[in-house]
Amino acid sequence: MLFIRQKLLSWGPTYELYRGDEHVATIKKEMFTLFQCTFDIHIDEQGDLEAQVNLSDHEYSVTRDGKPVAQISKQWFSWSDTYGVDIAAGEDPVLILASTVVTDMCCHEC
Repeated sequence: MLFIRQKLLSWGPTYELYRGDEHVATIKKEMFTLFQCTFDIHIDEQGDLEAQVNLSDHEYSVTRDGKPVAQISKQWFSWSDTYGVDIAAGEDPVLILASTVVTDMCCHEC
């Protein structure tokens, strides 16, 4: 289980992920991108990730060193937010899902 906490005093949207009291990752939205949201995901125990969200297609891709780690698709017409998430073997599924929550909150703010 992970806990998501927004870092309030930062340049741009920044979130921290915790397992209990242990800091696991920091997710920061890049401020100046067009037609997509891009996020740097710094993971304390592994290589960093990059998430890109195509706003028009509701498609998310997560990569490490240019190699795919996860593909996320958000359904267009649904009564609630519905996602398909395909996570590569050996990756932390809870971390990827928590990252998906953060990216969706930042890119589709109400």
